[in-house]
Amino acid sequence: MSGTEIADLLDAVQFDANGLVPVIAQAKDGGEVLMMAWMNRDAVAETLTTGRVCYWSRSRQSLWRKGETSGQVQHLIELRLDCDGDCLLAVVEQEGVACHTGRRSCFFNRAATDKGTWDITSEPLISPQDLYKHGASH
Repeated sequence: MSGTEIADLLDAVQFDANGLVPVIAQAKDGGEVLMMAWMNRDAVAETLTTGRVCYWSRSRQSLWRKGETSGQVQHLIELRLDCDGDCLLAVVEQEGVACHTGRRSCFFNRAATDKGTWDITSEPLISPQDLYKHGASH
């Protein structure tokens, strides 16, 4: 994909006042929602160029190449833009787990409306300590 083609794609994205757009990562196999994160223009461009998903870390104020410290890489299958142009869907092939808690998905808390609590729906597949032996939490 050429720089001009990437620029054309980026021009269609409605970034917010902070230059960010929300991104939902969805597993290619089965369609499970894995996580939600943010991208800026550079992260979208890098993702489209390399095929490896890159986000923007709001806490670190830097590019966050998914799996760089954990090895839990997301390979881009396709990137979709919603009807308003202000949200992206990244269909990915996930290596390992997506969540920094060691779970496949970040969406493991389900509202138990009859109790007014959040029920945990899945256990970690790997401990966060083992997941991040060499780096930050995400």
